[in-house]
Amino acid sequence: MKTIDLFCTVIDNFGDIGVCRRLALQLHREYGHAVRLWVDDLASFSRLAPELDTRAAVQSWQGLEVRHWVEGAADGVIPADIIIEGFGCRLPESFLNAMAQKQPAPVWLNLEYLSAEDWTLGCHGLTSPHPRLPLRQHFFFPGFDPRSGGLLRERDLLTRRDAFQRDPATQRAFWDYLHCPEAMQAGKRISLFAYENPAVPALLTQLAGESEPVLLAVPEGRVLAEVSRWCGRELRAGDHLTQGSLSIAVLPFLSPDDYDRLLWACDLNFVRGEDSFIRAHWAGRPLVWHIYPQDDAAHMVKLEAWLALCRESLPASWLELQRQWNHGAIDAAGLFRAWPEVIRGSAAFCRHLSDQSDLAARLEEFCAER
Repeated sequence: MKTIDLFCTVIDNFGDIGVCRRLALQLHREYGHAVRLWVDDLASFSRLAPELDTRAAVQSWQGLEVRHWVEGAADGVIPADIIIEGFGCRLPESFLNAMAQKQPAPVWLNLEYLSAEDWTLGCHGLTSPHPRLPLRQHFFFPGFDPRSGGLLRERDLLTRRDAFQRDPATQRAFWDYLHCPEAMQAGKRISLFAYENPAVPALLTQLAGESEPVLLAVPEGRVLAEVSRWCGRELRAGDHLTQGSLSIAVLPFLSPDDYDRLLWACDLNFVRGEDSFIRAHWAGRPLVWHIYPQDDAAHMVKLEAWLALCRESLPASWLELQRQWNHGAIDAAGLFRAWPEVIRGSAAFCRHLSDQSDLAARLEEFCAER
């Protein structure tokens, strides 16, 4: 058993804390490590973990030690065997000094954002010496390639997914739990989790004109304002509205486990950012990714890198739809074009990824070699 300090700043709509939460739990549950999770924003974290006491400086949660990361909180703390900076957050100087005094020195990792770009493979595992202290930081890049840091995936995740997707009664109970009993009669079930996007009205109009009933499950979030404008009324959690063939169900903020089940239960998932994007892959169902937009359009380079990986599994029309969605102008009429091929290709891509070891396993191996 090792001790681990995992530091996280909450930046992008729960994405950073979503990833760090999953990693911390997996390192504890599957590898038996004692994990101390440092989070600067407990109020945001509590949306994913309602049992948390947002006023506590130190508390136990799900076998983890959770610390509120405020100025001075790390002073006098003895560093763990492994230090993980979530997405390049800056460690306190006092903690760095304590790391330099510890013998042997901790293994220090910078967990980077997910990318399919080729250059990350050359940078994964590289070290950078601290300019002042006898410390070396290692860069750990998650990714889709066996040479990368891998993707987060719990050991039993796909087993639980398969059991859920094979059992109509379990699915029906889940939709009833979400107050969407009509879901089991829908021809297609779609989840919509995205950033603001001017392509939303065209998507909804197309779905309303489909020849079969469509259920659109919209968890509370940034895209809800676009859906509300199309509906002509302000929507909130618990609302249900039908226009043409389209039934819209606005869901409350879901726990990570419930969101996994939503992805498993839907035929198509619109996702955003990093955490939901990874989880949608493990659903084995078609997904449309709204990548986090950047002013210099660097996000489109990252999108193209992922699309290049999908090219062997998915039709060109589906890849083009991903580009359109991220440009805010979608050919919604082509959404279900080549749909059987999209279904098969999505499942095949998931199987390809699941043949690889996961991020926690690769991190464990990486640290054991140092």
